[in-house]
Amino acid sequence: MTKRIFLLFIIVTVVLSLGLADEGMYPISAIHKLNLRAKGLRIDPKEIYNPDGVGLIDAIVQLSGCSGSFISKDGLILTNHHCAFGAVQAASTKEKDYVTNGMLARSKEEEVQAGGITARITESYRDVSKEVLGVVDDKMDLVERTKAIDKKIREIVAETEKKNPGKRAEVSEMFAGKTYVLFVYTNLRDIRLVYVPPRSIGEFGGENDNWIWPRHTGDFSFLRAYVAPDGSPAEYSPNNVPYHPKKSLKVNPAGVDEGDFVFILGYPGRTFRHRTSHYLAYEEKYRMPYVADLYEWQIATMQEMGKNDRAIALKHDARIKGLANTMKNYRGKLLGMKRLSLVDRKIEDEKALERFIESDPKRKALYGTVLEGIGKIYQEMSERAGSELILDYLRTSSTLLGYSFTIYESALELQKPDLERLSPYTEKDLSNTKNGLKQSLQNYYEPTDKAFLKHMLLEAANLPQNQSIPAIDEILKGGYPDQSIDQFIQTAFAQSTLNDEKVLMDSFGKTPTEVEQMADPFVRLAKALYPTYLKLRETRQRRDGALSKFSALLVDVKQQFQKTNFIPDANSTLRLTFGRIKGYSPADATYYKPITTLTGVIEKTTSEDPYATPQKVIDLHKAKNFGRYKNAKLNDVPVAILYNMDTTGGNSGSPILNARGELVGVNFDRAFEATINDYAWSESYSRSIAVDIRYVLWVTEKVGEADHLLKEIGIR
Repeated sequence: MTKRIFLLFIIVTVVLSLGLADEGMYPISAIHKLNLRAKGLRIDPKEIYNPDGVGLIDAIVQLSGCSGSFISKDGLILTNHHCAFGAVQAASTKEKDYVTNGMLARSKEEEVQAGGITARITESYRDVSKEVLGVVDDKMDLVERTKAIDKKIREIVAETEKKNPGKRAEVSEMFAGKTYVLFVYTNLRDIRLVYVPPRSIGEFGGENDNWIWPRHTGDFSFLRAYVAPDGSPAEYSPNNVPYHPKKSLKVNPAGVDEGDFVFILGYPGRTFRHRTSHYLAYEEKYRMPYVADLYEWQIATMQEMGKNDRAIALKHDARIKGLANTMKNYRGKLLGMKRLSLVDRKIEDEKALERFIESDPKRKALYGTVLEGIGKIYQEMSERAGSELILDYLRTSSTLLGYSFTIYESALELQKPDLERLSPYTEKDLSNTKNGLKQSLQNYYEPTDKAFLKHMLLEAANLPQNQSIPAIDEILKGGYPDQSIDQFIQTAFAQSTLNDEKVLMDSFGKTPTEVEQMADPFVRLAKALYPTYLKLRETRQRRDGALSKFSALLVDVKQQFQKTNFIPDANSTLRLTFGRIKGYSPADATYYKPITTLTGVIEKTTSEDPYATPQKVIDLHKAKNFGRYKNAKLNDVPVAILYNMDTTGGNSGSPILNARGELVGVNFDRAFEATINDYAWSESYSRSIAVDIRYVLWVTEKVGEADHLLKEIGIR
């Protein structure tokens, strides 16, 4: 299998260099350059994106790290079950367990606030590269360069938001150090849960099936967006009214068949296909193994803590789900990098590029030090990986320590002019930061926090002397790490009151003098650690400044070498990708068809989670009660579909659209082999997974008995 896939990878890479394959998460500015009609699109591309009017993109929303789409004139949103999961958990109690049992609002009055979820809609964009890069020059040192770019971006954002009251602006870097685009968004803050299927449907297969095909997961949920009575975005209020989008998608209950043309509009997170071998080597050797191992340990710890108490388990559910998704993704990426010898391949590509640079004196003078310079930065990062990774995950692993950093940092940041503050402490984001603290506190469980903090402090205690962290060394002065750390933890948790919401909220935004007077041991630890974090921040600003300059030059020379233009890496901005419903062969003599069925759900069903199918689903299948959602070719209800489109994290919840622009599925995952997509795409193994719209509608009608929702979206 390894040789076969490797050869296919080489062939596909050559094809890509010739511009013949369909790799790409295309910015909306590129849609009209793609000749989509020749690929299979049966509508005018202007119906997708019309800069002078309304298009399908106006129905697409970004949902706090996921995507979704409006499917009714009253702001009904279709997205993934796992995208709504955190809000479902926050709204659940042991007595009213929406996570396990699901929830259905039979009227708008019964809809439940989806805490932590916002909906962002792209309104416009423009290139601001000249404005951003106009503030830097070659005389600046690297830290100054980074700060100057950051300041200019903040100024552009502030000016844009002043001119567009109620809108949010963001400048996104499309090519590092080279291209910057200003996006203007409508940001809807009142989102509510409408219908969430039971966990046994929405998460069928659990982590066993995560990143796996064939898949039988009903990963969907319905939400609704609300605004103030005057139509403006507003915080949650019972007086708010449903949002009326410019465009809502037509849902096609006929679904798709194998070979059909399909496309996705959504907000993919991050890809790294233009990065060097040095970046990939750092990821493979240091960052991803560290994070995967840490998350695996944290997941096991939380599962053990909650195994005999559903109330405790409920506090951990969303965190476990998020960590497990990342952990398995990283395991898949590491396997793919090894299988494809990806670092070695990049090195060979870079050797060819270096020969091209060396062949011309002018090119050598301009680009000759680019790869070497990037290599030195990653060498420095590798040498400091141990302490820097611990610092990165220390403040996020312990809830109370994380609160303390926020308290200490807010005291310092709120003394600055708004434009100079870190993002969480700007005036427009202060309420979100406070709400995040409150929501996090709902899931606080002291034994888990103690275990996580001890683990991180012990890791810090084992760092080599040249990477030791001064504030943690103070804790370890007794010379016996276990005893010293245990003593600190027992004392700190006994004395701290930051797990009290009133104390926490009162502490946020105190003046530096007031924070200095706080006796809380976690606040004192945050204060002691803060100089180390500031030093690391400045180090990273220097590195970012260098990488920004080098990366811009690298893109220039690679375009000269390959005689082509590149698609910018995904960066959470609105993108389009297209392809076909298509199976694949992951191993010798193995072929996976691209559509699974309800019968497959029943075949996997056992009496235990994660395969404990609701009895109602079993009975409906036994009675062959498929209704209008039966596929004649399969004689069954389709459940999940597979396709060769180019997706990554953030595409969760993106609508799958057919050749007429009608919604036929909801993207939620990739095949295990495609976890490597973030670094390299291949027609041979890059497959993504959606829940088929026929299963969404079948569950909604037959299991949820939510006929009013079908009527709302036009299914008669």
